[in-house]
Amino acid sequence: MRPPMKHLSFIIPVLNEAARLPALLAALQPLRERGVEIIVADGGSTDGSPELARPGADHVLVAPRGRARQMNAGAAQARGEALLFLHADTELPPEADRLLGAALQGGAHWGRFDVRIEGRSRWLPLVAFMMNRRSRWTGIATGDQAMFVRRELFERLGGFPDQPLMEDIELSQRLLAQGLRPACLRGPVRTSGRRWDERGALRTIVLMWVLRWRYWRGASAQSIWEAYR
Repeated sequence: MRPPMKHLSFIIPVLNEAARLPALLAALQPLRERGVEIIVADGGSTDGSPELARPGADHVLVAPRGRARQMNAGAAQARGEALLFLHADTELPPEADRLLGAALQGGAHWGRFDVRIEGRSRWLPLVAFMMNRRSRWTGIATGDQAMFVRRELFERLGGFPDQPLMEDIELSQRLLAQGLRPACLRGPVRTSGRRWDERGALRTIVLMWVLRWRYWRGASAQSIWEAYR
């Protein structure tokens, strides 16, 4: 496998993730030792998340609450030539930096990993399978899939749109409009099925499809967010 690409920045938006942050950052330390910059963008946690993050991150910053705003704030601090956006409940494969580097050195401008969802519901493997297949077919990536993009391109497109939901879909559409298909890395990343477990898997599947359909039909991100909540 190729050596890891230099100048990678991983940006993690968090809000009250004290239960998950130590393990997540510990798993990223081998990548950090290979040169990956780790940035935690906190949205105003009240559970001590920023303090827990400092030993395992290169930068911990407080940003206006909202995943898109936090990720944009982290990107503004980053020094990497490529940016990867990692949810606090998602784990990367141990060789993520090398996989990402190989894709970028091979000419990719942006991309995402396949995802595996871990939780109680027996429907989650099917959800992950459909998510990965849909993403390959449409070119749309979601935040659960650990999106990555070259920094120059991200900045040229204005980063993530300032909206409370579907920011990942909107950025994907803007990248596709540039004629750029995503690199689909098999990985996979492992993400928590907590929202499916909490709300019910089938109910969540239906809800997310309805919300994406409404967004595609032109509903505002704010109205989508209110329905999601």
